[in-house]
Amino acid sequence: MRQASAIPTTLFFLIAAAGLGLAYAAYNSIGPATGVAVSALSLILAALVGAATRIASQWERAVVLRLGRFQALRGPGLFFIVPIVDTVAYCLDIRVITSSFKAEKTLTKDTVPVDVDAVLFWKVVDPQRAALEVEDYGAAIAWASQTALRDVIGKTMLADMLEGREKISRELGRIIDDRSQPWGVKVISVELKDVLIPTGLEDAMSMQAQAERERQARIILGDSERQVAEKFQEAAKTYADDPTAFHLRAMNMLYEGLKQNSTIVVVPSTAVETMNLGGVIGTTALGLELERRRERKAREHKPAAVRPAA
Repeated sequence: MRQASAIPTTLFFLIAAAGLGLAYAAYNSIGPATGVAVSALSLILAALVGAATRIASQWERAVVLRLGRFQALRGPGLFFIVPIVDTVAYCLDIRVITSSFKAEKTLTKDTVPVDVDAVLFWKVVDPQRAALEVEDYGAAIAWASQTALRDVIGKTMLADMLEGREKISRELGRIIDDRSQPWGVKVISVELKDVLIPTGLEDAMSMQAQAERERQARIILGDSERQVAEKFQEAAKTYADDPTAFHLRAMNMLYEGLKQNSTIVVVPSTAVETMNLGGVIGTTALGLELERRRERKAREHKPAAVRPAA
């Protein structure tokens, strides 16, 4: 909000005070008529100087009209106009301005209603055009932004809108900039804040994404099984060419199973006869069972701790 400057008022009072001082001196030295004339002239001069003095801030540009026609752009700082003849029609802000706009229940190219919120960053680069070519450049920018957003949404698929926000922002900024150039306005950038879709469609898209992840997981699992099968096939070829290595591997597997899980392992008799491991398995099982019995007897004969008498 623009604040009124105190400089015109200060100049008015200073000139009026000086004129009244001169009028008092003329009243005493020359006569009453001269004193009254000097005081009247000083008040008129003070009023004219106060009306002619204007102040524009660093970020403002004043549009001066002379008898209704464009005269000049003034500012920033102190400047003067011709009272009564000149008027300051507008004081335009040339800083970057942000405007929020939205499009509600707008259909995309694939007929999906969406709500889109966006922010526009723009500035006035030609104050003369902004003042003379359009009645209210701020409202014009707001309406142009909203209509451009609806046009872009209607030409874009929902998937492209959700994934390519930067592309849509650039296209939207180009359209608004083309429309606002005759008004002396330059669009800096457009940012999409949020894209809201119906709740039912959002749930469906979530289920679709979950199903896609499950499909990828199953594909990865199947590929892993294929690789494992290939490695097993290579190992089978190696064991087929070297029976001794196959027997040693089988003995190691049985030993690990007996050591970690239990003393009884069910193995097909045909596999045992093929590997000639019957005696080895029986010996291993018997040794483990004898070791377990020795440990049990040692725990049973362990003397109890002697407690001190109360």
